[in-house]
Amino acid sequence: MKKQSPKTWSLAHRYITGVILFIGIIALLIYAREGVKALIIAAFVAYLINPAVILLMERTKLSRAAAVNIVYFSSVVILVGIPSALTPIFFDEIKIVARDVLDLSKETSRMLAQPFQFGGMVFHFQQVGESLAHIQDAVLTPLPEEALALLETTSVSALWLLIIIVSVYLFLSEWTQIREGMINFTLPEYHEEVRELYKRVRRVWMAYLRGQIVLMVIVGIVFTIAWFIVGIPGALVLGVLAGLFTLVPDVGPFLAVALAVGVALLEGSNWIPLSNFWVAGIVVLVYLVLINLKNFLLRPYIMGRSVHMHEGLIFVAIMIATILEGIMGALLIVPVMASIIVIFDYLRRRVLGLSPFGDDGSQQFVAPPEEIKPRRIVLRKPKNGNKS
Repeated sequence: MKKQSPKTWSLAHRYITGVILFIGIIALLIYAREGVKALIIAAFVAYLINPAVILLMERTKLSRAAAVNIVYFSSVVILVGIPSALTPIFFDEIKIVARDVLDLSKETSRMLAQPFQFGGMVFHFQQVGESLAHIQDAVLTPLPEEALALLETTSVSALWLLIIIVSVYLFLSEWTQIREGMINFTLPEYHEEVRELYKRVRRVWMAYLRGQIVLMVIVGIVFTIAWFIVGIPGALVLGVLAGLFTLVPDVGPFLAVALAVGVALLEGSNWIPLSNFWVAGIVVLVYLVLINLKNFLLRPYIMGRSVHMHEGLIFVAIMIATILEGIMGALLIVPVMASIIVIFDYLRRRVLGLSPFGDDGSQQFVAPPEEIKPRRIVLRKPKNGNKS
């Protein structure tokens, strides 16, 4: 008996099922948004570590599983070992910076408690000062009755951290299968297009992250040297923080200089015979010079033209992402926006009936045969009557 082929779903049935599936996925993502954030962080960390895995595989010919185990557990050891090794080095400077931050907070609260006169008008900021004092007390001196809530919050955070650590290992070890699964989710005739789209998005992320890491190292070294020259106490800690804050574009450098100015206002310089106010002014001037050199010379040179977006648009997007999602949002918003632009350009070209990718210097994708115009071949008679 001849076996009957399964009946194909009708177009309406397929559309209804697809819409229901899409709505269900969106609802699940909204319901489990905290878990989605943890997975995004884990995927981001795994993406940072993955180049080391690939390099180890190419240099030693190890299997991916062995390379992942070596890189992953080495990263965990480094993550725990480096802070433990550097803590004694930074201990004295950390105490100086922490004490200055507390003193600055108290001084700010005291100043806000006084009425402020400007142009015949009087402004009162007592409530702002009281709120700042309450925040300081809540952070530094938690009440005993809040210990249980603090323990619960810490336990939940520890669980999320454990989820992130395990997820990083899963992403590293299973990324090849995850990537191929996402590509195979599309129709077979579009696999090559999706694979090329993945490569282009990957190039955007690699260029952005590589540039940010290089900027972080250079900025940290330069600002550490600058603060040492100015003579600010805690120069090493302030320089390292300036480098780390560079990972959060536009917002991070502002926070770094605000912290340095606060220390200068309270401590002054170790050798410059000026008042603390003028030392803080020198700090601001040095910061403006260095940050403009970074933005107009160093950053374009390192980043190149990998992310084609206006600086104003980047600034607005980073501020909105910082307000909505905090530091992680500010860190990821630029490459995410660049990736969306790449994907949108692909969809736009497909909707308009063009080839999926424009000519941007990449020769990895060949246009479909129907879009390749045949060349017209013209046969010319040989000169002088010679035949060939």
